Amino acid sequence: MTGLDRAALLTLRTQGHSPAMERAVLTYSKLGVRSYLWVAISAAGWAFDKRNRPVYKRTLRAVAADETANFLIKLVVRRPRPKLDGLPPLMDTATNLSYPSAHASSSFAAATTLSAVIPWPVTYAAATAMALSRPYLGVHYPSDIVAGAVLGVAIAELIPA
Repeated sequence: MTGLDRAALLTLRTQGHSPAMERAVLTYSKLGVRSYLWVAISAAGWAFDKRNRPVYKRTLRAVAADETANFLIKLVVRRPRPKLDGLPPLMDTATNLSYPSAHASSSFAAATTLSAVIPWPVTYAAATAMALSRPYLGVHYPSDIVAGAVLGVAIAELIPA
């Protein structure tokens, strides 16, 4: 972990924490597990916004491709999750693999495609909040988030309309 990565992680783990804030961030972060939030938004859009169905279908394809690519990269890189003395993670995770963040990558993949029908400041704000929830909760390094965001945008751009 670089000095900058560690400093950013420590800041996110120690600033802006209260029981209410931690519950809110944890609740939102759980919506990102297996891309539930993005799948739900896309399924609802597909069901109720017939004119824009191709966008929601593209989002589902992008998120599925992203989840697959992210999993494979994690298996190759095998970076363990952060461990900070006196600051245990605030949630459990399915694996001990950290790089890249699947929450960040799927969120940015979804934001990239959904911005065709939802204003981009909204989609990217939601993606950024999801991504930042992970180091806030102590389960990712900030560099995992950056790598995930880049991966998600790249995958979304490769998925045809």
